[in-house]
Amino acid sequence: QVQLVESGGGLVQDGGSLRLSCVASGRSFGSYAMGWFRQAPEKEREFVAAISWSGGTVYYADSVKGRFAISRGNAKNTVYLQMNSLKPEDTAVYYCAARSSRIATMFVRDYNYWGQGTQVTVSS
Repeated sequence: QVQLVESGGGLVQDGGSLRLSCVASGRSFGSYAMGWFRQAPEKEREFVAAISWSGGTVYYADSVKGRFAISRGNAKNTVYLQMNSLKPEDTAVYYCAARSSRIATMFVRDYNYWGQGTQVTVSS
């Protein structure tokens, strides 16, 4: 069992930056691929970024490429999402997710554990 707790969300102006963190419980964090997803009101949950167990493979949604960066610190059981040049359309609840595999994917259905989410609001 893995428990995930996100933090770092908030209100930021158009063009601003935020850094999200997700701390995982459990001793096998290094064996899990991790992902960030987001869900805006009345929309389906969508992929944002994912990272393999070693950090050697990362994926990004086209909408965030060049602006967001995912990283992980296995010693701290933590995954990060650095978000720069934020836009109003980035406004959503952001969720951290863990997959019981070392291989990252971009699909919601592949992730076994989810955090409670953290709100990110970008004002224009």
